[in-house]
Amino acid sequence: MRGSVVKRGNGYSTVIDLGRDPITGKRRQKWQSGYPTKKAAQAALSEAVNALNKGVYVEKTKQTVAEFAAEWLVAIEPTVRPATHYSYGRNLRLHVLPYIGAVPLASVDAGTLNRLYAELLATGRKDQVEGGLSSRSVRYVHTILHRLFKDAVRWGRLARNPGDAADPPRAAAIGRREMPTWAAEQVRAFLAATANDRLGAAFMVLATTGMRRGEALGLRWADLDLDGGRLFVRQTVITIKHAVAFGKPKTAKGIRPVTLDPDTVAALVAHRKAQAAERLQLGAGWQDHGLVFCQPTGHPVHPERLSELFTRRLRSAGLPTIRLHDLRHTWATLALSAGVHPKVVQERLGHANISITLDTYSHVTAGLHSDAAAKVAGIILGVAQ
Repeated sequence: MRGSVVKRGNGYSTVIDLGRDPITGKRRQKWQSGYPTKKAAQAALSEAVNALNKGVYVEKTKQTVAEFAAEWLVAIEPTVRPATHYSYGRNLRLHVLPYIGAVPLASVDAGTLNRLYAELLATGRKDQVEGGLSSRSVRYVHTILHRLFKDAVRWGRLARNPGDAADPPRAAAIGRREMPTWAAEQVRAFLAATANDRLGAAFMVLATTGMRRGEALGLRWADLDLDGGRLFVRQTVITIKHAVAFGKPKTAKGIRPVTLDPDTVAALVAHRKAQAAERLQLGAGWQDHGLVFCQPTGHPVHPERLSELFTRRLRSAGLPTIRLHDLRHTWATLALSAGVHPKVVQERLGHANISITLDTYSHVTAGLHSDAAAKVAGIILGVAQ
């Protein structure tokens, strides 16, 4: 199989001689154009001839990144969680298509992506005049693009994934924002201040189990075994374009039983009685979703409304400002500091694997090394610790 590079206008093209058609007898040639230099054309020609010889040649698509992204989002919608699909579409719309949407899909290489990432780090924010996205956000954009290009390869639109050779911000460069947490006394003070709130039991559950906000709001009475002191995480409340919807936990580990302490069980029993009275008063207007924590009408609570209520209550109680999600970090920090085995913490939190737990709370586990050193040395040396 022979090929050559041809000068055409201001650029270069490649042409490969495929021989004669066995039926028509006509000569067959494969042309590719648009190379700015002869060297680039020669490299492309060598790659194409090699791919043809191996039977893995991919015809150069004329689709742009924007056109393929639109097709891709439609195709993957049934395969991902609704919130994930929305996130993919939003990030592509805000952080990819304005920069490289008009670029031909086949022309995207590692350099294209590296320039995109640098631009996003420098000026990628859309809500302010100056400033860029965080390294973590840019790496998430890379994750989305890597999957997009991986599917483009799988669908025969590209020969290789340009994301494989790109250089997104390194994980080591991202670092972890220090997670603000409360001390046990502060958690106790907050729960005392919200004990009589309509959703006080929700705060109790979040504080004593480390559950995610959406998991608590997705709890149904059918998921609770109050006599046995357990609940089962099977459903979560999510938001898609700010609208409330029901979903499944993100991973198989997210679907889990969680043991409850007696005080939390008592709070849930009291909450069930209050909800029954509320439902009786509303009558036919009650919308029964079977939820443990809901609006006075029975409808699900918007997660952001619960977070806003949390912020108002902590301010009224004069406590340090943290996010509602930081109650989860608080529970994990207190548990690990108390010597609870990381595997138990992982299972209660619903992390996919223990490495996530250890990585997320490395600031806690690092502090346990000195205790471990002293305890084990005491055992070996026979010295009481």
